[in-house]
Amino acid sequence: MKSLFVHTALISLAWVSIAFPIAAYADDDGLVAHWKLTADARDGSGNGHHAINHRVSFDADHCATFDGIDAWLEVPADRAPKLGTKPFTIAAWIHTAEELDDVLGDIMSCFDPKTRNGFNFGLMNYAGVTSAQSNWRNVFFGIDAAKGGENWRDCGRPGTNQQIESLVVFDGDLYASTWEPGERDRGHVYRYAGGDKWIDCGAPDPANAIKGMAVYKGRLYAGSELYSGGGSSLPLSPNESHGGRVYRYEGGTRWTDCGKVADVRSISGLAVFKGKLYAGTGTTGAWRDTPRTRGLYRFDGIGKWSDCGCPDLRVTHLGVHNGSLFGLSYDDGGFFRYKGKTDWERLGPVPDTTQVYSMMIYEGGLHVGTWPTGSVFRFEGPQKWTHVGRLGEEKEVMAVSVYNGKFYAGTLPMADVYRYDDKSHWTHVGQLDHTPDVKYRRAWSMAVFDGKLFCGVLPSGHVHSLEAGKAVTYDQQLPAGWRHLAAVRADDRLQLYVDGKLVTESTAFDSHEWNLQPDMPLKIGFGQHDYFNGRMKDVRIYGRALRADQIRELHEESREP
Repeated sequence: MKSLFVHTALISLAWVSIAFPIAAYADDDGLVAHWKLTADARDGSGNGHHAINHRVSFDADHCATFDGIDAWLEVPADRAPKLGTKPFTIAAWIHTAEELDDVLGDIMSCFDPKTRNGFNFGLMNYAGVTSAQSNWRNVFFGIDAAKGGENWRDCGRPGTNQQIESLVVFDGDLYASTWEPGERDRGHVYRYAGGDKWIDCGAPDPANAIKGMAVYKGRLYAGSELYSGGGSSLPLSPNESHGGRVYRYEGGTRWTDCGKVADVRSISGLAVFKGKLYAGTGTTGAWRDTPRTRGLYRFDGIGKWSDCGCPDLRVTHLGVHNGSLFGLSYDDGGFFRYKGKTDWERLGPVPDTTQVYSMMIYEGGLHVGTWPTGSVFRFEGPQKWTHVGRLGEEKEVMAVSVYNGKFYAGTLPMADVYRYDDKSHWTHVGQLDHTPDVKYRRAWSMAVFDGKLFCGVLPSGHVHSLEAGKAVTYDQQLPAGWRHLAAVRADDRLQLYVDGKLVTESTAFDSHEWNLQPDMPLKIGFGQHDYFNGRMKDVRIYGRALRADQIRELHEESREP
């Protein structure tokens, strides 16, 4: 078969040695831009889309290194490719490390957050979404022309739960953990089966809640909690069984007990940092909790949990960013950085805050959700915080996520969801719980799955989903090392390829309704989420939708035999 391309690019998956000969492209290839990234950020297509280098380094391995902190490439708006309503393909080789101490970040974006116009292509690595590490090494590709984003779909109620404690994407599926307060009830984990259906994956612990969840070394882990319900102004649960254990999912309804974590009643959050699984053990209050053990613990094998100290306040939820593991607290607006061994650095208090509930990286900055003013703050350095707005008249900001270029957050007492639009302005996009005769309703948990944003609530225990624009996600863990990714906007759908194979595609849409014309720079290694953390090579844009066989051929020809 005749090659799609005249030249051959040699890329080694092991990346021992790489070389790219410079060659002309056939006129009908449709190549719009080609940043080889072997030694500089120039466009090799002949179309003049040269990029400005912002601190990206080029090393002896002939690839570009992005530090995840402030390194990126910029194609100014006046010379960025104009995509409009036309099909296009983005292809790139990327390398990510096995052990991470940072968000993975964006591969490429050209998006106007004010008008919601453009595209986003990157990797979701979300820790700090209240109790959970919701997304772990999941690929995202989306377009938007201010389409949709207000109509939520009810995805049902897993079991008889009253709170979706966490949502996590694992091995191609969406999982929900729950609080089920009845005397004979236990906290469960459920797997989403589409529509309003959920499959029971078991109740591994006698406690009434399974709270924190995370994906670690290709396995799903979950921690148990004794939750009273009092913090949500609900009747106290008659189930008095203590939590504080962590379990590993084995499939079906089978779980392996990974041990009790000290004398704690709650595993309030889980996150992975530098190849280790960490557990936050902050409790929900003093109810049935004397003595109270607080702090951070590291998983060192079945039944082995190492004490990582305590900053003298509860460490409830956990987040990761720019080489640091952070602890969030329900005490005194506490926010901390873990420094190793049993040492901590206090970075708060967050202003006008007594409880910090969530953390998300947006436009490269660390943001937290708080109580009692229902506000979001951006971290600027130790004891330095910028207020980025209050969400309506709400009191508490819990679930947070970046989805298709925008920052979303859920609240209490109305279980509202807001979208961050500009400076301190938040747009209301829906109330997700309408339970009558209750004081508090919580939009507590979020995850991005199947190209949509999912949110779990209290006290109805339902999960809801939202589609803003059009998007596709690779809901598997992207393996570390060199991977070839291709994002395709076809005539009537989006497609995503990993290592030359089609892994997902969107539902059909009318391309004429999706005019992508943002007057914004094209960014490589940066976007609405975070700076890319890894290496990159052979980045291309085609002004057409490559077929499956052409992408497969591109993958095979652009790597070393």
